[in-house]
Amino acid sequence: MSDETPLPDGFESITVTANGTRLHAVVGGTGAPVLLLHGWPQTWRAWRHLMPALATHGYRVVAPDLRGMGASEHPPSGYDKDTQAEDMRELLAQLGIHGGVHVVGHDIGGMVAFAYSRRHPDEVEHLVLVELALPGFGLEQAMDVASGGLFHFGLFMTEELPELLLEGRESDFLTWWFNWLSAVPGTFPPEEVATVASSYRGYEALRAGFAHYRTLLEDGRVNRAWHETGATLPMPVLAVGGEHSSGTRLADSLDTAAPHLTGTVIAGSGHFVPEERPEAFARELLPFLATPPRQAGGPHR
Repeated sequence: MSDETPLPDGFESITVTANGTRLHAVVGGTGAPVLLLHGWPQTWRAWRHLMPALATHGYRVVAPDLRGMGASEHPPSGYDKDTQAEDMRELLAQLGIHGGVHVVGHDIGGMVAFAYSRRHPDEVEHLVLVELALPGFGLEQAMDVASGGLFHFGLFMTEELPELLLEGRESDFLTWWFNWLSAVPGTFPPEEVATVASSYRGYEALRAGFAHYRTLLEDGRVNRAWHETGATLPMPVLAVGGEHSSGTRLADSLDTAAPHLTGTVIAGSGHFVPEERPEAFARELLPFLATPPRQAGGPHR
């Protein structure tokens, strides 16, 4: 299984079997490892604007397709975020990476990044969470439509229904979706939507994508149970929101879980920060990754 979309210069496409699942990733650069985890409905390409800059600044970049998305395998189960954290850990191990990793996650990928950092805190140097409501730390409120929450969580969590509604209409739906959640015109031109849609076309691909949502309530219970023991994240954490999307909500929700927390809002951006405002995001990301591990300052908003 491989991804046929163009790669950034200096990067290569690989496929490995990790945690019993065939996973596709794009890798390049040398130096300290940076793991980039995309959200739904995307692939490794969500990071394409940032990957060359990270490599240029001396990082080894690993941008996988999460299980069930992109060119990775679509298994019937294993979409809880703890299992996917082990997907990523085993993927890195096959690349000879056994710690010292900077983990960056957007949307669903941010949930996996949090699980990775919670489960293996000694292996994570910095954690960057971008534009998500975290299970157990605000997601449940974000999906409460009666209180102004977003409709799509309940729809996507419903077994079979969204697949039946969207099969054959993937491009039309994704065009609407990207327009709804982005704030920078032209971020998702028709050719990019078509590339993304090709990874989500058909009932089985849609099922695998929505499977990430169908574990969210259990993911939240796991995260809350961890935090209720008094556990916190020891590494520096950067919580990033888009001005026209989540703003400071993510950072606000993590105050008690991440004592070394920095919050920032990317001006002019909607939900898809790495693609809408990649240069502005890089100006926040690169200095943060260069800070000493476990010695970041207190919250900053």
